[in-house]
Amino acid sequence: MKRGEKAGPAASINLRQVGVRPIAWEERERWEELMRRHHYLGFHALMGASIRYVAEIGDRWVALLAWSAAALKCRVRDRWIGWAPVIQWQRLHLIANNSRFLILPEGRVAHLASRVLALNGKRLSSDWEAVYGHPIWLAETFVDPTRFAGTCYKAAGWVELGKTRGFGRRGPEYVEHGEPKRVFVRPLQGSSMERLADARPDPELTRRLAKMQLTEQQSDELIELLRRVPEARKARGIRHGRASMLAMAVCAVLCGARSYAAIAEWAGRCSQKLLKRLRARKSPHTDRYEAPSESAIRRLLQAIDVQAVDQALVDWLTRLLTAPQGAVALDGKTLRGARSEEGSQVHLLSAFLHQQGITLAQQRVESKSNEIPAAQPLLQPLDLAEKVVTADALHTQKDLARFLVEAKKAHYLFTVKANQPTLKQDIADLGLTEAFPPSVRNHR
Repeated sequence: MKRGEKAGPAASINLRQVGVRPIAWEERERWEELMRRHHYLGFHALMGASIRYVAEIGDRWVALLAWSAAALKCRVRDRWIGWAPVIQWQRLHLIANNSRFLILPEGRVAHLASRVLALNGKRLSSDWEAVYGHPIWLAETFVDPTRFAGTCYKAAGWVELGKTRGFGRRGPEYVEHGEPKRVFVRPLQGSSMERLADARPDPELTRRLAKMQLTEQQSDELIELLRRVPEARKARGIRHGRASMLAMAVCAVLCGARSYAAIAEWAGRCSQKLLKRLRARKSPHTDRYEAPSESAIRRLLQAIDVQAVDQALVDWLTRLLTAPQGAVALDGKTLRGARSEEGSQVHLLSAFLHQQGITLAQQRVESKSNEIPAAQPLLQPLDLAEKVVTADALHTQKDLARFLVEAKKAHYLFTVKANQPTLKQDIADLGLTEAFPPSVRNHR
């Protein structure tokens, strides 16, 4: 008889003998089949990072669990944590969602569900860190009140926060389904809540997250784009490839490195598999891939064409991160302590992704000009089709609106303030009470 099929009376279950573990790869097909057969929601796939668990007594499966990426938005949860939006985007990955919990027919006995939840909660964070490189600080789940009372969660130490608003995510949008769920959470570490909401960076977490999950296709695309950057070094004495070193620097910076030494340390911690994907030099003596030294990285980055690297990085991030729907913010910032040759402060105009907070492009604004003429050249190389571009009142201009809709096939969301008095008065005269979608007709 196959594993998990062994039958027996539920009354014979000894809760002290129950164990919970992640499933093995070869058990995945059976796990999914049981979930599809017995769970009222069925099973298709898990969102984002995920781990599947089984609760068993010996070789007898009695329960199945699935953990996946946390809900992008949950008002009662976010209010309970008390984090600012920017902190939420940075730390949402530290929450895992108990997206499936199934007691199999063989395991329907009193107290088993709460016992399984408690055992799973003890090991979830360490298992997640072993797979994804970072811990889990908070567990969450959503319970349908028309079917369940949530008793097992309460018995396992979970806290009920309230109900959702009855919306569900369908692709890039949220759609009202009219079925509010009860929200339960459970901190997995003593200081979880303070650390989730803390506005200060966490050095230990940064260290743990300084790992790059890079597929072969992603690394191939990055190397291909970086090979277009002109060589800035003298041919004599070159040991490490230009594209390889630049790829390491890009990945290290994306993982939080902020100095030449930090980039070199990041490269030194890379596995042989990742160094191979980044086309690192292979030593003829040790037959192992080698990371470049700090001095080699520093000399290359000080001499390289920064604009060419920036364009290659923009192209790569655009391929990785843009989706059929999305929002790109246009915003300017004056750099503290940075001065131009003539002594004026350096001002940059940037385009970045709303949710990920990753810069897609940036351009320096001339000291005798402003952000308005820099906006179109900045956005010109980006693929903005069907994206929403947001900007402050300074960029509420007809030329930019026409450029976005007609040339880039994008949408826009602009703020109207006193710098556009006629438009502001027109809106007031219309007596609008809600926003309306932009179109070719609206921007004229």
